[in-house]
Amino acid sequence: MDKKFSRLIEPGFRFYFLVLLIFSAASTFFSVKLALIQFCSAVLIYLFYRRENVRRRRKIVKYVESLTYNVNDVTKTSVLNYPLPMMILDAVSEEILWCNDNFHTVTGNRDQVFGNKVSEVIPGFDARWVIEGKTVYPRGVTIGDKIFDVHGNLFRPHSSVNGRGMLSTLFFIDKTDYERLKKEHAEIRPVISIIMIDNYEELLKNSTDKEKSQILAEIDNVVTTWATPADGVLRKFDRDRYLFIFEEKAMESFLNDKFQILDKVRAIQSREGITATLSIGIGCDGAHLSENLGFASLAIDMALSRGGDQAVIKNRFSFEFFGGQVQTPEKRTKVRSRVMANSFVQIIKDSKKVYIMGHKVSDIDSVGSSCGIVCLARKLNIPAFIVADTDETSAQPLITRLKGIPEYREVFITPEDAILYSDSSTLLIVMDTNKPDYVESPQLLSAVNRVAVIDHHRRSANYIDKCVINFHEPYSSSSAELVTELLQYTVTPQEILRVEAEALLGGIVLDSKWFTIRTGVRTFEAAAYLRRIGADTVEVKKMFQSDLIEYKLRHDLASNVEIYRGDAAIAVYGGNADRAVAAQAADDLLSISGIRASFVVLNDEDTVVISARSLGQVNVQFIMEKLGGGGNLTTAGAQLYGAQIEGAVQRLRDAYDSYLEERKER
Repeated sequence: MDKKFSRLIEPGFRFYFLVLLIFSAASTFFSVKLALIQFCSAVLIYLFYRRENVRRRRKIVKYVESLTYNVNDVTKTSVLNYPLPMMILDAVSEEILWCNDNFHTVTGNRDQVFGNKVSEVIPGFDARWVIEGKTVYPRGVTIGDKIFDVHGNLFRPHSSVNGRGMLSTLFFIDKTDYERLKKEHAEIRPVISIIMIDNYEELLKNSTDKEKSQILAEIDNVVTTWATPADGVLRKFDRDRYLFIFEEKAMESFLNDKFQILDKVRAIQSREGITATLSIGIGCDGAHLSENLGFASLAIDMALSRGGDQAVIKNRFSFEFFGGQVQTPEKRTKVRSRVMANSFVQIIKDSKKVYIMGHKVSDIDSVGSSCGIVCLARKLNIPAFIVADTDETSAQPLITRLKGIPEYREVFITPEDAILYSDSSTLLIVMDTNKPDYVESPQLLSAVNRVAVIDHHRRSANYIDKCVINFHEPYSSSSAELVTELLQYTVTPQEILRVEAEALLGGIVLDSKWFTIRTGVRTFEAAAYLRRIGADTVEVKKMFQSDLIEYKLRHDLASNVEIYRGDAAIAVYGGNADRAVAAQAADDLLSISGIRASFVVLNDEDTVVISARSLGQVNVQFIMEKLGGGGNLTTAGAQLYGAQIEGAVQRLRDAYDSYLEERKER
């Protein structure tokens, strides 16, 4: 190191002295006296250079020693008086070797710091992140009433300290004020809510002016009482809508009471016994007010599409649902069906071909309602095709019968063919589902730009949102009922084939469980219309016949049942079975006295399938949503990919327990 330093500070004159000596030697050929004078001069100059160089080196060394001492002194003083709390610890054992006075002040501990592990002084703190190459602790550290960001680095000292290897230096930066301001900012962020009376028309129908004023005054009083503690702004901007703006800090109280306002409004009834219900859409976490308003609009639409009587919170990432525990009231007007009928006629006319696609493992409701759209397209002279996997379906008898008539010989196509022949003028109508990952072919859904949806299931958080028409009515018994209403406004009875009428009636029968579940006045009206135009109930009954093997399997499933918590029947089948059999077995279990909900769990290749049914007292949709599934109040299901059946049953029990606890809190 000394030689390197000498070479850095000494001028490079040796080469020049060598040149002088060479000239002196060369001068001997001309004059020995001149050569001798040159040689002596070069020697004298070199000796002078050597003496001055030694003196200069001593001065430089003295200066460097003085500078090093001053720097070390400044460094030690700076470390000891460093304005931030800091410590040095063994990187492996995490033992504290040294810390400054500011760290003592922060921890309030001066006697029991050195020699202890850092986790003993700061509970929960782990310093292994420094060894992993990180320079900042991944989260804030709380010491007393202060919050710190911790920065650190790793170094190896030149000389070992008591045999220790790598050391860590940690610096604590106080960010308490920043966190306080951050929290205050989060608490005062604006939240926008849209509150809507779901059944305004039905609630006030046939009421006197005095009764109307009294009912609306009661609802206004409940809404105002609920909103007042939030210190927000509540304004009624339409006859059945309120705008409520409040700060984020009030959200916690609303979440804690699970939106009890829904129960309080439900206690208000009209003279005819119609119960008032509210839907609440809340938008939060937006970048600005207009985005929060957009979130609130999406949330209120989601609440209404799920049947109303619930609160939905929408932020930048997801939806959160509260309420929706009761049966959706049937709407008394067909205005929406008439408007939708005109819209479907126009959009089908604007298309060169129409694809109708249902959900995976299609059933009679999915296929039957698709037949209704084929009938409509046939009248408009637009080619229509049903996209379905005819090998994986629970509607095989219906499909076989349809393929036997001329009008349907080439109607059923595979998803692969549909993707191959689709173009910009193709219309895709998704039938009997609103979940993009549950359709027969998600690839076809992505490939077609013009999409319409017809569905009666309660909308889930993951739904098909980019569609030109969305005919979604959660009050309806089935998609077949909705399509039947469309046909009443678009085609004549003579244009509907008998098999199409029976397929539609079969869809209604399937989802209404032979007119016992989710059945309203309009359900019977749709069934009566189909019966009037020629649907044979005996042929419909034949669609639900099963062979002897399926019949025995269904009864085996029903016999292997566990009664859970006194009112839930859970049947488990360890082998592989058809999903349609599971649904039928779940329906059969509801006939057991005292059972409010039934669940059938079985394997379908590498997937555990759960079919859930209820009589309306238990919302099986909420339970299945906890498992990643969905459905509606009385009919729902879930698919657990890659799960073991024992684990799936335990998850089902936990979901049912959670649902009952939530009901108890309400």
